[in-house]
Amino acid sequence: MFDTHVNLHADAYAEDLDEVLSRAREAGVTRMLAICERLDSFPRVNEIARANDDIWCSVGTHPHHAKDFTDTKAEDLISAAADKLVVAIGETGMDLHYGYSPQDQQEASFRTHITASRETGLPLIVHTREADDLTANILEDETKRGAFPILLHCYTGGPDLCQRGLDLGAYVSVSGILSFKSAKEVRAVIKDVPLDRVILETDCPYLTPMPYRGRRNEPAYLPYVADALADLHGLTREEIGSQCEANALRLFARVS
Repeated sequence: MFDTHVNLHADAYAEDLDEVLSRAREAGVTRMLAICERLDSFPRVNEIARANDDIWCSVGTHPHHAKDFTDTKAEDLISAAADKLVVAIGETGMDLHYGYSPQDQQEASFRTHITASRETGLPLIVHTREADDLTANILEDETKRGAFPILLHCYTGGPDLCQRGLDLGAYVSVSGILSFKSAKEVRAVIKDVPLDRVILETDCPYLTPMPYRGRRNEPAYLPYVADALADLHGLTREEIGSQCEANALRLFARVS
Protein backbone atom coordinates (compact mmCIF):
# COMPACT_ATOMS: atom_id res chain seq x y z
CA MET A 1 0.00 0.00 0.00
CA PHE A 2 0.96 3.62 -0.61
CA ASP A 3 0.68 6.08 2.31
CA THR A 4 0.22 9.32 0.39
CA HIS A 5 0.58 11.75 3.31
CA VAL A 6 3.13 11.31 6.08
CA ASN A 7 4.76 14.01 8.21
CA LEU A 8 7.95 12.14 8.96
CA HIS A 9 10.02 15.20 9.85
CA ALA A 10 7.70 15.93 12.79
CA ASP A 11 9.16 16.11 16.28
CA ALA A 12 7.02 13.07 17.14
CA TYR A 13 9.49 10.88 15.21
CA ALA A 14 12.73 12.55 16.30
CA GLU A 15 13.78 9.60 18.46
CA ASP A 16 12.62 6.55 16.49
CA LEU A 17 12.08 7.29 12.80
CA ASP A 18 13.99 4.20 11.67
CA GLU A 19 11.79 1.97 13.81
CA VAL A 20 8.65 3.71 12.53
CA LEU A 21 9.69 3.08 8.94
CA SER A 22 10.55 -0.53 9.69
CA ARG A 23 7.09 -1.14 11.16
CA ALA A 24 5.49 0.48 8.12
CA ARG A 25 7.29 -1.84 5.75
CA GLU A 26 6.41 -4.87 7.86
CA ALA A 27 2.74 -3.78 7.66
CA GLY A 28 2.84 -3.77 3.86
CA VAL A 29 3.35 -0.06 3.24
CA THR A 30 5.65 -0.06 0.22
CA ARG A 31 5.61 3.66 -0.67
CA MET A 32 5.28 6.88 1.33
CA LEU A 33 4.92 10.54 0.40
CA ALA A 34 6.63 12.85 2.91
CA ILE A 35 4.82 16.18 3.08
CA CYS A 36 6.41 19.62 3.25
CA GLU A 37 4.29 21.99 5.36
CA ARG A 38 6.68 24.98 5.26
CA LEU A 39 9.28 25.91 2.68
CA ASP A 40 11.96 26.01 5.37
CA SER A 41 11.14 22.37 6.19
CA PHE A 42 11.86 21.25 2.64
CA PRO A 43 15.56 20.41 3.17
CA ARG A 44 14.70 17.99 5.99
CA VAL A 45 11.75 16.47 4.15
CA ASN A 46 13.86 16.03 1.03
CA GLU A 47 16.68 14.52 3.10
CA ILE A 48 14.31 11.83 4.42
CA ALA A 49 13.23 11.01 0.87
CA ARG A 50 16.84 10.81 -0.32
CA ALA A 51 17.72 8.41 2.48
CA ASN A 52 14.93 5.95 1.68
CA ASP A 53 14.19 4.29 -1.66
CA ASP A 54 10.48 3.96 -0.85
CA ILE A 55 9.85 7.61 0.13
CA TRP A 56 9.16 10.62 -2.10
CA CYS A 57 8.29 14.18 -1.07
CA SER A 58 6.33 17.34 -1.80
CA VAL A 59 7.24 21.01 -1.64
CA GLY A 60 4.97 23.76 -0.35
CA THR A 61 3.53 25.71 2.54
CA HIS A 62 0.40 24.83 4.54
CA PRO A 63 -2.22 27.60 4.76
CA HIS A 64 -1.51 27.91 8.49
CA HIS A 65 1.95 29.22 7.61
CA ALA A 66 1.04 31.43 4.63
CA LYS A 67 1.76 34.54 6.70
CA ASP A 68 5.37 33.43 7.14
CA PHE A 69 6.08 32.99 3.42
CA THR A 70 4.39 35.89 1.68
CA ASP A 71 7.37 36.36 -0.63
CA THR A 72 7.16 32.85 -2.10
CA LYS A 73 6.91 32.84 -5.88
CA ALA A 74 5.75 30.04 -8.13
CA GLU A 75 9.28 29.93 -9.51
CA ASP A 76 10.59 28.97 -6.06
CA LEU A 77 8.32 25.92 -5.98
CA ILE A 78 9.00 25.07 -9.61
CA SER A 79 12.75 25.17 -8.98
CA ALA A 80 12.47 22.80 -6.02
CA ALA A 81 10.25 20.51 -8.08
CA ALA A 82 13.08 19.98 -10.57
CA ASP A 83 14.25 17.33 -8.08
CA LYS A 84 12.68 14.07 -9.31
CA LEU A 85 12.00 13.00 -5.71
CA VAL A 86 9.48 15.85 -5.54
CA VAL A 87 6.21 14.39 -6.80
CA ALA A 88 3.64 16.95 -5.62
CA ILE A 89 3.07 20.62 -4.79
CA GLY A 90 1.77 21.47 -1.33
CA GLU A 91 0.19 20.99 0.91
CA THR A 92 -1.64 24.24 0.32
CA GLY A 93 -5.24 25.45 0.44
CA MET A 94 -7.61 27.37 2.69
CA ASP A 95 -8.23 26.92 6.41
CA LEU A 96 -10.72 29.29 8.02
CA HIS A 97 -11.17 27.21 11.17
CA TYR A 98 -8.05 28.35 13.01
CA GLY A 99 -7.24 31.54 11.13
CA TYR A 100 -3.53 31.24 11.81
CA SER A 101 -2.91 33.23 8.61
CA PRO A 102 -5.16 35.95 7.16
CA GLN A 103 -7.53 34.79 4.45
CA ASP A 104 -6.01 37.01 1.75
CA GLN A 105 -2.54 35.64 2.45
CA GLN A 106 -3.83 32.08 2.37
CA GLU A 107 -5.51 32.72 -0.98
CA ALA A 108 -2.43 34.34 -2.47
CA SER A 109 -0.31 31.38 -1.37
CA PHE A 110 -2.89 28.92 -2.69
CA ARG A 111 -2.88 30.54 -6.13
CA THR A 112 0.92 30.59 -6.19
CA HIS A 113 0.97 26.86 -5.51
CA ILE A 114 -1.65 26.30 -8.23
CA THR A 115 0.55 28.10 -10.74
CA ALA A 116 3.45 25.83 -9.80
CA SER A 117 1.24 22.76 -10.13
CA ARG A 118 0.03 23.87 -13.54
CA GLU A 119 3.55 24.62 -14.78
CA THR A 120 5.12 21.39 -13.49
CA GLY A 121 2.16 19.07 -14.03
CA LEU A 122 2.60 17.81 -10.46
CA PRO A 123 -0.49 17.16 -8.32
CA LEU A 124 -1.67 19.94 -6.02
CA ILE A 125 -2.26 18.65 -2.47
CA VAL A 126 -5.20 20.69 -1.15
CA HIS A 127 -6.01 21.16 2.53
CA THR A 128 -9.37 22.77 3.20
CA ARG A 129 -11.28 23.35 6.42
CA GLU A 130 -14.44 25.40 6.83
CA ALA A 131 -13.76 26.86 3.39
CA ASP A 132 -15.61 24.55 1.01
CA ASP A 133 -17.16 27.16 -1.27
CA LEU A 134 -14.08 29.36 -1.31
CA THR A 135 -11.80 26.43 -2.10
CA ALA A 136 -14.06 25.20 -4.89
CA ASN A 137 -14.40 28.69 -6.35
CA ILE A 138 -10.62 29.15 -6.46
CA LEU A 139 -10.03 25.74 -8.03
CA GLU A 140 -12.69 26.37 -10.67
CA ASP A 141 -11.40 29.87 -11.38
CA GLU A 142 -7.82 28.71 -11.75
CA THR A 143 -8.80 25.75 -13.93
CA LYS A 144 -10.11 28.25 -16.50
CA ARG A 145 -6.50 29.41 -16.89
CA GLY A 146 -5.30 25.87 -17.49
CA ALA A 147 -5.91 22.49 -15.88
CA PHE A 148 -3.77 21.01 -13.12
CA PRO A 149 -3.99 17.73 -11.14
CA ILE A 150 -5.86 18.06 -7.82
CA LEU A 151 -5.92 16.01 -4.63
CA LEU A 152 -8.45 16.88 -1.94
CA HIS A 153 -6.38 15.57 0.93
CA CYS A 154 -7.76 14.06 4.17
CA TYR A 155 -11.25 14.90 3.00
CA THR A 156 -13.74 16.00 5.66
CA GLY A 157 -15.70 18.57 3.67
CA GLY A 158 -19.22 18.41 2.38
CA PRO A 159 -20.66 16.75 -0.72
CA ASP A 160 -20.71 19.95 -2.80
CA LEU A 161 -16.96 20.62 -2.68
CA CYS A 162 -16.30 16.93 -3.24
CA GLN A 163 -18.45 16.83 -6.37
CA ARG A 164 -17.08 20.10 -7.70
CA GLY A 165 -13.59 18.72 -7.21
CA LEU A 166 -14.45 15.45 -8.93
CA ASP A 167 -15.86 17.44 -11.84
CA LEU A 168 -12.41 19.02 -12.19
CA GLY A 169 -10.79 15.58 -12.24
CA ALA A 170 -9.71 15.63 -8.59
CA TYR A 171 -8.76 12.65 -6.48
CA VAL A 172 -9.88 12.38 -2.85
CA SER A 173 -7.80 10.92 -0.03
CA VAL A 174 -9.15 9.39 3.16
CA SER A 175 -7.46 9.12 6.55
CA GLY A 176 -8.10 7.50 9.90
CA ILE A 177 -11.02 9.89 10.40
CA LEU A 178 -13.03 7.52 8.24
CA SER A 179 -12.87 4.97 11.08
CA PHE A 180 -14.11 7.34 13.79
CA LYS A 181 -17.58 6.61 15.14
CA SER A 182 -18.42 10.30 14.93
CA ALA A 183 -17.53 10.54 11.22
CA LYS A 184 -20.90 9.51 9.77
CA GLU A 185 -21.11 12.55 7.48
CA VAL A 186 -17.59 11.97 6.17
CA ARG A 187 -18.40 8.32 5.42
CA ALA A 188 -21.57 9.34 3.60
CA VAL A 189 -19.60 11.66 1.31
CA ILE A 190 -16.73 9.26 0.72
CA LYS A 191 -19.05 6.38 -0.13
CA ASP A 192 -20.14 8.28 -3.24
CA VAL A 193 -16.58 8.91 -4.48
CA PRO A 194 -15.81 6.60 -7.42
CA LEU A 195 -13.34 3.95 -6.37
CA ASP A 196 -10.93 4.96 -9.13
CA ARG A 197 -10.60 8.43 -7.57
CA VAL A 198 -9.87 7.63 -3.92
CA ILE A 199 -6.50 7.09 -2.24
CA LEU A 200 -5.28 6.32 1.28
CA GLU A 201 -3.23 8.31 3.77
CA THR A 202 -2.47 8.36 7.48
CA ASP A 203 -1.56 12.07 7.86
CA CYS A 204 0.65 10.73 10.64
CA PRO A 205 1.45 11.53 13.42
CA TYR A 206 -2.13 12.86 13.52
CA LEU A 207 -5.57 11.23 13.12
CA THR A 208 -4.76 7.75 14.35
CA PRO A 209 -7.37 5.25 13.09
CA MET A 210 -9.35 2.87 15.21
CA PRO A 211 -8.46 0.66 17.03
CA TYR A 212 -5.38 2.73 17.98
CA ARG A 213 -7.02 6.13 18.35
CA GLY A 214 -5.32 8.10 21.13
CA ARG A 215 -1.84 6.90 20.24
CA ARG A 216 0.70 8.58 18.00
CA ASN A 217 -0.17 7.71 14.43
CA GLU A 218 2.35 6.16 12.05
CA PRO A 219 2.37 4.69 8.53
CA ALA A 220 2.08 1.13 9.87
CA TYR A 221 -1.56 1.93 10.70
CA LEU A 222 -2.49 2.55 7.05
CA PRO A 223 -4.13 -0.90 6.74
CA TYR A 224 -6.75 0.23 9.27
CA VAL A 225 -7.61 3.19 7.05
CA ALA A 226 -8.00 0.68 4.24
CA ASP A 227 -10.31 -1.38 6.46
CA ALA A 228 -12.57 1.61 7.05
CA LEU A 229 -12.88 2.25 3.32
CA ALA A 230 -13.31 -1.45 2.57
CA ASP A 231 -16.19 -1.62 5.04
CA LEU A 232 -17.98 1.16 3.15
CA HIS A 233 -17.87 -0.82 -0.08
CA GLY A 234 -18.13 -4.40 1.09
CA LEU A 235 -14.60 -5.18 -0.12
CA THR A 236 -11.50 -6.65 1.47
CA ARG A 237 -8.50 -4.75 2.78
CA GLU A 238 -6.45 -6.26 -0.04
CA GLU A 239 -8.89 -5.18 -2.74
CA ILE A 240 -9.04 -1.62 -1.42
CA GLY A 241 -5.28 -1.45 -0.95
CA SER A 242 -4.64 -2.60 -4.51
CA GLN A 243 -7.17 -0.20 -6.03
CA CYS A 244 -5.98 2.80 -4.03
CA GLU A 245 -2.34 2.06 -4.75
CA ALA A 246 -3.08 1.99 -8.49
CA ASN A 247 -4.96 5.29 -8.17
CA ALA A 248 -2.10 6.91 -6.24
CA LEU A 249 0.48 5.79 -8.78
CA ARG A 250 -1.67 7.25 -11.54
CA LEU A 251 -1.91 10.57 -9.71
CA PHE A 252 1.70 10.76 -8.53
CA ALA A 253 3.14 9.77 -11.87
CA ARG A 254 6.78 10.43 -10.86
CA VAL A 255 6.64 7.67 -8.25
CA SER A 256 8.07 4.41 -9.51
